[in-house]
Amino acid sequence: MPGPISRYLDGDPDGRLHLQHGPIDLIIGVDEAEQTGRDVSIKRRKAFDAARARFETVLEELVDELGLLKAPAGARTPRPTGAVALRMVEAVSPFANAHFITPMAAVAGAVADEIIAAMQSAFDVESCPSRMYVNNGGDISLHLSGSGEFRIRMAAETGISLGDFAIEGKSPSRGIATSGRGGRSLSMGIADSVTIIAATAAAADASATIVANAVDLAGHPQIRRARAIDVVDDSDLGERLVVVGCGLLSKAEVDLALAAGAADAERQLDAGLIHRAALFLKDRGRLVVPSIGAADQHFISHHAPTGATFYA
Repeated sequence: MPGPISRYLDGDPDGRLHLQHGPIDLIIGVDEAEQTGRDVSIKRRKAFDAARARFETVLEELVDELGLLKAPAGARTPRPTGAVALRMVEAVSPFANAHFITPMAAVAGAVADEIIAAMQSAFDVESCPSRMYVNNGGDISLHLSGSGEFRIRMAAETGISLGDFAIEGKSPSRGIATSGRGGRSLSMGIADSVTIIAATAAAADASATIVANAVDLAGHPQIRRARAIDVVDDSDLGERLVVVGCGLLSKAEVDLALAAGAADAERQLDAGLIHRAALFLKDRGRLVVPSIGAADQHFISHHAPTGATFYA
């Protein structure tokens, strides 16, 4: 396999950095809210250098422990040696007793977290840029301080905006992940997408997998399923059934499936595992946020975009 590839997406070192190696595909940005000019450019290049250096060995580290990482998580799961692998195991461990899950459920988020950590380590607290992000195929790890802010837009498959999650520097949230039938990974549920906000990208990644799986209607004739290994021959899900198609559903059926996923997300919220969740199926959506008013726990119609911003 060719080695890591590095390039500037915007054509110069003051744009975003693109790092790619095998299935890992990162878009990295560095911004400074209160500075401009040469000082910001120096910080950006310093952060990018740190990201490149750490990225060099990430994939081979994961491959070295792939057998462990594709095995079901549980109390007897051996402790991995690699830093990214350890992040993966720790992220899925809260779900291992009640759900089937492997550390691979958190791989994209864990890689993003590791690269952000490497970038942070290049600076002392006072000199670190106010906003840095690593986007690994939609799973995003953040560094924010001061007035730094990051927004993630939720949208229907048609592109209609359904509102934004906004994460501020004062927030404890530093990770975003999305899972569902429309993503890069296989799903045992029928959600079009589930977006989770959590303390880390790895934690959000693991949670999004569990919540997306919970959005389901067992035995429904309009839902087509296949063995995971028949869809992706080396899937860590083995012979478990994954959703490969979802036909017509009534409004009541969509709401029932979303309610099942929202109930799981609410349990995670109450346990402190996540900070926010947004679940979407067909033309309906559900928000799970801390209880600050009835308006925050409502269904969203894709035909009537809210344009709202929900702060994490």
